[in-house]
Amino acid sequence: MSLLVVGLSHRSAPVSVLERASLAAETQAKLLQDTLAAEPAAEAAVLATCNRIELYADVDKFHAGVAELSTLLAQHSGVGLDELTPYLYVHYEDRAVHHLFSVACGLDSMVVGEGQILGQIKDALALGQELHTAGRLLNDLFQQALRVGKRAHSETGIDRAGQSLVTFGLEQLAAGADVADWARGKRALVIGAGSMSSLAAATLARTGVAEIVVANRTRARADRLVEILGQPGSTGVAAHAVEMAAVSDELTRADVVVSCTGATGLVLTAEAVAGALGLAFDPAYEVPAASVPAPPADPDRHAAWVENGTVGSVRQAVRRATVPAQGAGPVRLALLDLAMPRDIDGATARLDGVRLVDIESLAEASADAPMAADVDQVRTIVADEVAAFGAAQRAAHITPTVVALRTMAAGVVAGEIARLDGRLPDLDEKQRAEITQTVRRVVDKLLHAPTVRVKQLASEPGGAGYADALRELFDLDPQTVAAVSRADLNDPNRGRS
Repeated sequence: MSLLVVGLSHRSAPVSVLERASLAAETQAKLLQDTLAAEPAAEAAVLATCNRIELYADVDKFHAGVAELSTLLAQHSGVGLDELTPYLYVHYEDRAVHHLFSVACGLDSMVVGEGQILGQIKDALALGQELHTAGRLLNDLFQQALRVGKRAHSETGIDRAGQSLVTFGLEQLAAGADVADWARGKRALVIGAGSMSSLAAATLARTGVAEIVVANRTRARADRLVEILGQPGSTGVAAHAVEMAAVSDELTRADVVVSCTGATGLVLTAEAVAGALGLAFDPAYEVPAASVPAPPADPDRHAAWVENGTVGSVRQAVRRATVPAQGAGPVRLALLDLAMPRDIDGATARLDGVRLVDIESLAEASADAPMAADVDQVRTIVADEVAAFGAAQRAAHITPTVVALRTMAAGVVAGEIARLDGRLPDLDEKQRAEITQTVRRVVDKLLHAPTVRVKQLASEPGGAGYADALRELFDLDPQTVAAVSRADLNDPNRGRS
């Protein structure tokens, strides 16, 4: 196994960099295809969410792999390599497995313990399978990550430590008040009809808003979301869909807006929000630039920079320098921007009566969120699962060699029985069957102990060389071993999500 992950997240980069580096669905597909076309990657998968972009690959050379994956991320994100590199982190082999398992459990999320990441990991695997870029290693890895994440949520109280990004965002909008009390009777506008927007609409309905209006570029998807909200057994909230062109009019009647679209530009400008509220807006206002130290480029120093909390202080410094204080007066319009890149102009925060919560402010707020005691238990689960996954992968590496050895032994037995038939043609069927069974039992007993032991040794750290030793000792044909590997890899039931 030579698993490599190169990526950036809310822990390593400011949101301003993350939103510029965000990858659209078609860009993710092109990134995967280009990763496989370039050496040294044999498999690839991309995990792209609102607060992380990670490229996973099975590589045969570490340094060449880091250079190639970093370059590809820069090319497809549109952020220059020199600018992107200081914010990238690199994990290799067991550390890469540990990272993905931690991500799947919600330990690396902006809101610790949130479960939405499991759906995003499943989507990443499905894309790799659809494009045939995820082979044996990444299929096994992502499937196991999903199982580990589910185990963490079922066996611990990690859910108590975290919540969905939507719920956390609404709590920030409520500014300390009970969310249900704050939301009761409000008119909500949800922009977008994807998974996050759908979750936002469902959450708003449960909190007790009086009405939900859904706007989406594709009207049919907005209609479908409204239909779901109105199904029997749901909250029964009044809901209807509108065209995107009607958003300006809906703003004049909304109390709270949640936006999460895949747009590459702003969906709500400060001028539009100001106009809806009947306020004046000065577009000439300029925000002073931040004076923030750049992160170190060296991977080891960069990891320490992230882990010791430097990134948190950098993020807060950027936040203070780039986003003005919230507008004065009572809140007339609450805005929650969950998109990456952002949907809502940050300048709306300067408008009187407007409260804006976005990914950047959520990252800052989550840094101070209390951690549940269950987090330590989840970390133990992750460590155990990483060790088990590594052992299983090492053991699986030797399995084709063991199968090839037993196949060769079966061929030797068949050849000797055929020779016996030629020398003793008068043997009856019962005698021939007894002799054949005896020879097979002898061979099986001779091979049993060494093959069991070699699998045990191969599963331990440093056991990768046992497969080579077995092939050398028994003069096994490398093509036979490779044929067994291909047959296992091409099993249609393997690794499907």
